[in-house]
Amino acid sequence: MTHAGGAQARPRLLATSLGTNLDAFGWREWGLLAAIATIWGSSFVLTEIGLRSFAPGVVTLCRIALGAMAVALVPRARRTRIAREDIPGVALLGVVWMGIPLLLFPVAQQWIDSSVAGMVNGGMPLTVAAWSAILLRRLPGRTQSIGLTVGFVGIVAISMPELPLGQFAAAGTAETATGTALVLLVIVLYGLAANLAVPLQQRYGALAVLLRAQLAALVVVTPFGLAALPRSTFAWGPALAMVPLGVLGTGVAFVLMTTLVGRVGGPRGSIAIYFVPVVAIVLGVVALGEAIHPLAVAGTGLVLVGAWVTSRREHTAAAPERTG
Repeated sequence: MTHAGGAQARPRLLATSLGTNLDAFGWREWGLLAAIATIWGSSFVLTEIGLRSFAPGVVTLCRIALGAMAVALVPRARRTRIAREDIPGVALLGVVWMGIPLLLFPVAQQWIDSSVAGMVNGGMPLTVAAWSAILLRRLPGRTQSIGLTVGFVGIVAISMPELPLGQFAAAGTAETATGTALVLLVIVLYGLAANLAVPLQQRYGALAVLLRAQLAALVVVTPFGLAALPRSTFAWGPALAMVPLGVLGTGVAFVLMTTLVGRVGGPRGSIAIYFVPVVAIVLGVVALGEAIHPLAVAGTGLVLVGAWVTSRREHTAAAPERTG
């Protein structure tokens, strides 16, 4: 984008763009969705295992450090240069996508089950769509709106049994409400991050952007991780759980998610999160023996339907490029 005088405009810190592929999802998009959902769905269980010995700050520090090291092993991630004017945007992406959320998630999971954390996290596509509408100054098309609405109904059904004031909830506690509120705050930040990642990925690729975003996140979380070390004890099970949580959950999955939103845009790409509750439910029951409310199962079916509808091609004209 340029001003009238021909000088290049400075990129806005809060900005997003449309995806490069506006067609219905093909096998590549669905493959990315499946991989993301599987990795992130299992991340909730791995986090809970880690919390058996490590304080929340230590869990966060371990997973981001391992994720950054995994991405750094790929030469392209190290060698691709980021323009100086985009460095603040990449740093902001790291803070709102990893730094703050990955500090809050382990804290929340001290008070709510891993399956609940995974299911509430399924509301992320709604916040992505809201941020996209604000940043692009245009509402989602009808197909996306229908899909997101169906998904929203499903998320309400999933979340209701765990809310203290919900009609179908058992006796709730203040800790349960706080844990749920923290996850809701996280998905608001995730919604912003998924939009910020789109133009950055399109300019530099997912690997280069994610490596530098993770380094920025490390700056945020390291003091909290070091401060939490005295409250942690070492055990092999939780320590081994940190390896896939960091390498896969924070390294590979974030790269795949950044690739997906760059291809199809933030709102459509974020429906990968709609599949995470299914994985979280299965693993929560099988690995941790958690009980799932029937209403949550029905809600999961609705979010899956919403995901399929949102993945369809949206027949709408692209918004004109803004020049200021």
